[in-house]
Amino acid sequence: MVKLSTSLAALLALVSIVHGAPASNSPTDSSSSASVSSSAAPSTTLSLSSGEVPAGTSSAPSETATVVPASSNPNAPIFLPGADDPAQPIRGPLGANIMGPQNIPIQQQVPDLIAPPTTDHGDVGNAKWPFALSHNRLQTGGWARQQNIEVMPIATQMAGVNMRLEAGAIRELHWHKTSEWAYVLKGTTQVTSVDQDGRNYIGTVHPGDLWYFPPGIPHSLQATNDSAEGSEFLLVFDDGAFSEDETFLLTDWLSHVPMEVLAKSFQMNITAFEHIPSQQLYIFPSEPPASDDLVSSPQGQVPNPFSYPMSQVNATKLSGGSVKIVDSTVFNISQTIAMADVTVEPGAIRELHWHPTQDEWTYFIEGQARVTIFASSSNARTFDYQPGDVGYIPASFGHYVENVGNTTLHYLEIFKSDRFQDISLTQWLALTPPALVKAHLGFDDDAIAHLSKTKQIVVGPA
Repeated sequence: MVKLSTSLAALLALVSIVHGAPASNSPTDSSSSASVSSSAAPSTTLSLSSGEVPAGTSSAPSETATVVPASSNPNAPIFLPGADDPAQPIRGPLGANIMGPQNIPIQQQVPDLIAPPTTDHGDVGNAKWPFALSHNRLQTGGWARQQNIEVMPIATQMAGVNMRLEAGAIRELHWHKTSEWAYVLKGTTQVTSVDQDGRNYIGTVHPGDLWYFPPGIPHSLQATNDSAEGSEFLLVFDDGAFSEDETFLLTDWLSHVPMEVLAKSFQMNITAFEHIPSQQLYIFPSEPPASDDLVSSPQGQVPNPFSYPMSQVNATKLSGGSVKIVDSTVFNISQTIAMADVTVEPGAIRELHWHPTQDEWTYFIEGQARVTIFASSSNARTFDYQPGDVGYIPASFGHYVENVGNTTLHYLEIFKSDRFQDISLTQWLALTPPALVKAHLGFDDDAIAHLSKTKQIVVGPA
């Protein structure tokens, strides 16, 4: 009995020491330590024998009784992308300089990979790919470079191609196994097509306009002479494994069919085929199109246009920028690709949000962006983006897009879907019972009242 009493006394002493330890022993800052000390203090009055709570003490512990509050220490980028100073992996007391070989031009583009914010944790797949690192296919008349899962494995649902045509140059008649969606970056392009019912289409698209061709629908692209330089555009395909080299090309097919078969199928003399190319043309120079005159078809024209004049659509103005949303509700033919054209002013942010079931393929046109991707299970990573970069965010991964530069940020959010959908974190909390939000985050009534019940999309500086 003496030994048992001694052990019990030691245990009670240990409990007293743990619960009565001064807050200064905590590794957190003073404000956090004070909160922990305050919330933990009532626990020293609990009866070890019965577990009863003394009169006047709340039975609902504060949120800091479970974990300490998050740190408010600054976590901004250690420098702006493109800064002249050599980038080093140092953030406050953390890290050290690089002593070995360095690729400084690349380091200067990715400050949040070199010296991540302390909120980053765990592992998230690479979500940044510059088209400048893509192999370029050079042709007489233009070029094309692509991004797919070979260079960016996380991007499983969509792939992209950046293509350039000189004035008059033709991306030859072709079709794909996937849908083709396009955004015009510069210049003017004429597109033509014929659908499975023999109905045809011709149209001209300008900077900021879109086109879309469903899988298997044949089409052509030709730069007009509206600009002496021709045109450049972004193509997106609804398959991350897509390869531009696997396109079904008119000349490639005919060069692999016996000539007598061609004559029989076309019901023409074999001499008509003596000048067909011996291999694919892909991109080749030609005279610019003279007009948009459509060949008369007995089956008529396609019921839904294959192009959409988004450049003529007014953007929705927001407190921190603007947005244009285009999906199948307005661009009817676009059944597998939806998009948002977003601008974010300096200091503003595309609010914290996620997309319920659709991966996001992002293309940055102007400005400097910072994006932190939350992948659940305490995994989060921050990436920096410049013009010409591709980003990718899997479905349901929480994220924001912050303008960290001094000019307007302009980028595209693209989804493999017929509808644009997102969930706003602020709106979710605003429409949730306040007591639940307070229990999670410790917000007071003023903070709860400040939550917006409508989506802000792009929020101006606080």
